[in-house]
Amino acid sequence: MRDPADLYELRTDLPELTDPVMLVSLDGFIDAGGAAKQVVTRLFEDTEYERLATFDVDTLIDFRSRRPVMDFADKSWVSYDDPTLGVYLMRDVEEAPFLLLHGPEPDRDWEAFVRAVQDIGEKLSVRLSVGFHGVPMAVPHTRPSTVTAHSTRTELVEEHTSWMGKIQVPGSAAALLEYRMGQSGKDFVGYAVHVPSYLAQSEYPRAALKAVECVTEATGLQLPTQVLREEAERTDAEIERQVADSEEIQRVVHDLEEQYDEYLAARDNLNGDAELYTEGSLPTADELGAVFEQFLADRDPGDES
Repeated sequence: MRDPADLYELRTDLPELTDPVMLVSLDGFIDAGGAAKQVVTRLFEDTEYERLATFDVDTLIDFRSRRPVMDFADKSWVSYDDPTLGVYLMRDVEEAPFLLLHGPEPDRDWEAFVRAVQDIGEKLSVRLSVGFHGVPMAVPHTRPSTVTAHSTRTELVEEHTSWMGKIQVPGSAAALLEYRMGQSGKDFVGYAVHVPSYLAQSEYPRAALKAVECVTEATGLQLPTQVLREEAERTDAEIERQVADSEEIQRVVHDLEEQYDEYLAARDNLNGDAELYTEGSLPTADELGAVFEQFLADRDPGDES
């Protein structure tokens, strides 16, 4: 295996940190509703930050499968969107320091990358890592946002209800990082925010707010939410307006609400021992109806009249 130390550069003038939290958000894996993307965007735009560690993207990224954007003007190339994968030092709204591992998910050398992140975590005395992203789920937008929580120690997420049983899913670098950290006795918590299947391809600020709520619950960090709340209110109003214009869409949402509520009631009656979602228990995105998908795909996000 490649030497993990060859994959990153760590600043020599590192600040003194006392058991910081590290948030983990890697682009390239599933992120329904842009839940993680929106949170990270707000962090970079609304907080001060500095990069402490930089990974070798030329080694980790397959540029032919994810080609960076270049701008051409007149007769010349004028800019190159240089991909960056790094660990950043940030501060929340109360000036509490925390770290963010962010950038494109590595295409190769996952094990070495994981070892490198663990090495950086040791050098920066990270006490807890927290990952988050959105996943499409057969849930209605008219119900409170929910999450699937997982961790390297069950007591870290004991207050969260299990939403599904044993399943197999495609792996990710972030998931492998959590798995390996658990094997080495390190704490890692992950949150998969449930995004209505019919909204998975659009930015859904309500899911981003739920991700922030989970991060705050796990870490005590106070992340910026004002812009997300304003965007969520606008998006919610637009969705309601569009749904109100179609009786067919209203019927689909109503049916989904009924099934969702029935399963919640069944779970509660079993004292939480039942898994809410099993194979075939609720409709998939396709089963919600092509009309719903097309309806929301065609809506103009700029039309808020």
